[in-house]
Amino acid sequence: MTKILSTQLIYEDWLNLHMAHVQADSGDEFERHIVEMRPAVAVLPYDPERRVALTVSMPRAPVTQAGLPDMMEAIAGLIDEEAESCTRREALEEAGVRLGDLTHVGQIWSIPSVVTEKIDYYLAEYREEDRIEEGGGHPDEQENITVYELSLDALWTMMARKQLADGKLAILLMALRLRRPDLFSVPVD
Repeated sequence: MTKILSTQLIYEDWLNLHMAHVQADSGDEFERHIVEMRPAVAVLPYDPERRVALTVSMPRAPVTQAGLPDMMEAIAGLIDEEAESCTRREALEEAGVRLGDLTHVGQIWSIPSVVTEKIDYYLAEYREEDRIEEGGGHPDEQENITVYELSLDALWTMMARKQLADGKLAILLMALRLRRPDLFSVPVD
């Protein structure tokens, strides 16, 4: 079994960067970076009656550095408390929506080759009357969030045309399509 022989902390802040000295099953030794991040949640709120979903966009420095416009994303955040309560808080802060029952889709490592972050994915129903605030993010976090309510067919079409770049949103949209195909009228291909 592969073993971590030692680690050295290189950087410590919002995320931590370590250099790990690793030994493979073969006995070969090598170094690998480990980016240590807290676990996170992601949610796709959807209204089954109106067949719409809420997504967000916000400035992301890596996306801007790549010369791209802000991308549409699933609502998400780092876990500061129990995952379900964090999901509900993030949905209210980012999109101004009060969530109904949460359906846990799974926990997925975001980039297991280098990052320790695991994301708990949720689907959640809401109704029009559950949009109780404006959203936009927590005032102290300078998130500058824009909220979108789009038809599920429009989102699926965007994904089919490779216009959705956020992996969290793609995972959740596919999970919703698998669980509730009746909410979509556009073909899968």
